[in-house]
Amino acid sequence: MKNEHMGDAGIAEKIYLIRGVKVMIDRDLAEMYGTIPKRLRQQVKRNEERFPGHFMFQLTDEEVDIMVSQNVIPSRQYLGGTRPYVFSEHGILMLANVIKSQMAIAMSIKIIEVFIKLREMLITQKDLLLKFEQIEKLVIRHDDDIQAIFQALKQLIQQKNEPREPIGFKLNS
Repeated sequence: MKNEHMGDAGIAEKIYLIRGVKVMIDRDLAEMYGTIPKRLRQQVKRNEERFPGHFMFQLTDEEVDIMVSQNVIPSRQYLGGTRPYVFSEHGILMLANVIKSQMAIAMSIKIIEVFIKLREMLITQKDLLLKFEQIEKLVIRHDDDIQAIFQALKQLIQQKNEPREPIGFKLNS
């Protein structure tokens, strides 16, 4: 099947940030797991105790409208006329346990690996941000030093050329 050959980038494109949580839409997961969204939702309802609020939640009409307006999903019809459920990383792993197909297990492992890679990239970006902040502080400090040097040079240039006593050995004549 085509889902077995879906690459990391294809999976990553289907991960959205909603309510501050990285999630995937039930329709996309059903397709990846080789089932239909209705069957996926049935399995979830039969196993509600396995899906607390931080594993899965249903989108509001406003959230769906935002996703459509930002072209994250093509249209409301794409969702089959219902407000979709979305699953966090933990919910995705639990889905594989309730769907119980080899394809679902294989895809959930692949999806979790993508989540891990995204988390590692985020940590790398935070490290880079920290290094940039350190460099910025150094540059600001150096800017202050350079400004002080220019101020000193300006003062030297603006000093009056008053006659000074010559320096050196004096010959007695």
